[in-house]
Amino acid sequence: MIPLKDDIPTQSFPLITVALIVTNILVYLYEFFLGIPAEPSRAAAVEAERAYQAFIYEFGLLPCRIHQVCPTRLATALAGAPAPWLTVFTSMFVHGGLFHVGGNMLYLWIFGNNVEDSMGKVRFLIFYLLCGVAAAGAQYLADPRSTIPMVGASGAISGALGAYLVLFPGARVWTLVTIGFLIRFVPIPALVVLGFWIVVQVLNGVFTFGSGERGGVAFLAHVGGFVAGMVLVFVFRQRDRLAYRRH
Repeated sequence: MIPLKDDIPTQSFPLITVALIVTNILVYLYEFFLGIPAEPSRAAAVEAERAYQAFIYEFGLLPCRIHQVCPTRLATALAGAPAPWLTVFTSMFVHGGLFHVGGNMLYLWIFGNNVEDSMGKVRFLIFYLLCGVAAAGAQYLADPRSTIPMVGASGAISGALGAYLVLFPGARVWTLVTIGFLIRFVPIPALVVLGFWIVVQVLNGVFTFGSGERGGVAFLAHVGGFVAGMVLVFVFRQRDRLAYRRH
């Protein structure tokens, strides 16, 4: 199931949601061009790949740096990188590929704008960052010695999904559903779409606990962010902003 839009109109322009999307895209474009060789030679290709990997390791969240157990060679290479606590935040804006950033931004746009509407702009930004921190903490606890950098906005966006589920469980989410060769665009209750999503994350998280990331996906970060969002929404929502109309 691929959600594409919901039926909850926003009451104000989602400035923070749009700003987050633009920032993530700009950072990804910077990463992308880092990986493009300056000239068509093997040496230039190697140098471009080295620059790209260095960016990921410096600004991604590396659990072993927080735990101070990174291999000596890796720790030496990252001596000039941002402080480990700072990478908790920078990692939320770094992505590992076009589909990674594209999928994350699609979910942020569909669900984030309504959550922002319910909280207000400044409160939503704080909420978003806290969910990202909770997500990073969950993945860190799963494997604090990992030397695989955590990157992506998925954890923070998972918080927005959790909040959306609490606020708008009956909203209809227009979803692309494929069954074999059959493709349909159908409205599905948010409770079903997001409920299915979090069950998949939990199951994958359980089977990968203690092994860091599987297939490049930090499932426990998704679970941690989602749970944080479901809890923090009660602190950050503003009741006078929850009225909405279906269309």
